[in-house]
Parts: sequence; structure tokens; C-alpha cells
Amino acid sequence: MATPTVRRLQLGNELRHLRELANETIENAAKIVERTTSTISRLELGQTALTQRQLGDLLDFYRGKISNCEDTAWVLDLAKGNEQRGRWSGYRSVYAKHFRMAVDLERDASAIHWYQTELVSGLLQTEAYMRSLFVDAEVRPVDQGIDDAIKARLERQTILTTENPPDVGFVLSESALRRVVGSRDVMRDQITHLIKCAELPNVQMQVIPFEARTPVAPVYNFTTYRVPSPGQAGPLEFVYVEEYTDGRYLDHPSDVDAYATLWNRLVGAALDPMASRDLLRRVAEEYDAT
Repeated sequence: MATPTVRRLQLGNELRHLRELANETIENAAKIVERTTSTISRLELGQTALTQRQLGDLLDFYRGKISNCEDTAWVLDLAKGNEQRGRWSGYRSVYAKHFRMAVDLERDASAIHWYQTELVSGLLQTEAYMRSLFVDAEVRPVDQGIDDAIKARLERQTILTTENPPDVGFVLSESALRRVVGSRDVMRDQITHLIKCAELPNVQMQVIPFEARTPVAPVYNFTTYRVPSPGQAGPLEFVYVEEYTDGRYLDHPSDVDAYATLWNRLVGAALDPMASRDLLRRVAEEYDAT
């Protein structure tokens, strides 16, 4: 079963799709359930919920205006089990609130593309690399425990080797390989780990070398997610743009298309997977030799 966050997003995506098929306005939909237009907008964005009765009334309203409408009873099931209580307690409380949606998208995605510049991507970090980041660079909220932060990140990494893993593409800057985090021993082990991850059948890893003539301006780290949806509205597609103290989620088709184009340009500028693996081996040997 999908995470509560993703189920709400899927529900909102499907309800928006049905409303558009019915050629109805948000204002009329709000009247049916006796709520505000803001509530319907937030519902379609996966940010709020309605009761089962209200959802049933809304579905009946849409179905009555759509010819040959398929059975939508399953939509009500999406609204069940969406509670968040307790999900971010314990060691999972280390996740910043703005990042929690990314964690859920990550877990339910069928495809993930991750562009990273100065540091190794979180899904690829060794425990020693993480600990060095948290201790030396203080890359964590000051009130969080390091062990909890490591446990939470290691749990995220299991998506790479789960029974039905997503297809994951990584594009790393060579600077992420050369920038020493912790010590040279830590970096050698980290690069060796990257080589192992690159050999996973669902992972494609590419490196943009220093000498590459990148055809795009410098950009922030970003991740794109494609999450399957059970309805006719199509998959959920999000772009997560990481900032120093916050993160932004983009799902407008023009934004998704723009980042897809940017991703393709970065992939084109990077070494191919085999050449990238050769570079990783050379860098590991350099750390081993000093």
C-alpha cells in the first residue's frame, strides 16, 4: 500500500481529472459538498481530506456528467488509511517537515532521477560518510541525534534493493567525488560503495567530469519522481528542488517538462555509465594510494 502522503496525492490527482472530464468548475464542486473553493483546491493538491459521504457525493456529481464513466468506487479506498499520526515519530522525526513528502514520494516512485553537485546523494552514502557529514559539517538540525539521522537515512536506502525497486538515475558532479568528507579513507570506501551501487540492475549512475562542457547554467540539486497512479489521470510527477533551509515541490506540467529537459542535458554532458564507472575506479585508487 502506498504511503498516506502519496495516497492523498493520488486521490487529489484523480478528483481533478474527473472534474475536468465532467467540465465542471471548482465553485460548483464546492457547492455539492458544502465546502469552500479553497477546500476543493487543497483537496485536489492532496493537502486536505473530505468525509467518505462528501467524497461519495462529489463522485456521484462527476459521474452524472461523464458519459461511459468507469466505476470510481475504488477512489473512496484511496481516502482510507491516510492518517499521519505517529509516522514521523522516533528516529523518523529527524526529517525536516519540508522533506517528508520527498521521503514518501521516494518510497512509492517507479522512477527517480537525482542530480547532485558537491556531495554524494543521500541514497548512496555510506554510514561513515553520513557520520562525517553530520559531525564535521553539522548537516542536521542542532537538536537531532546523529544516530537517529543515520538510521533514518539507511532506511531510505533500502528502496534501491527492495523486491520491486524503482529505476533510479544519478548524475553526480566529479566535485562530489573529489571533495573530502571525513577523511581519505572514508572517501575511498564511499567511492567503492558507489561502484557497487552502480552495478545494481535498476541503477544508472553517471558522472559529469570537470572537463565536460556542460550545456546548462549551474543549478541547484534536484530530484524528480514518477509515481504510478491506479486511475485514469496518469502518474504523479514531481520535482523536488533542494535549498539550504527549505525545499520546493513542483508539479505543474511546464515545470516537470523543463526539468525533464534539464535532466536530459545533464545526462548528455555526463560520461556514459561504463565510463563513469571507470572514473569511479580511478578516483578510488587515488584515495587508496595516498
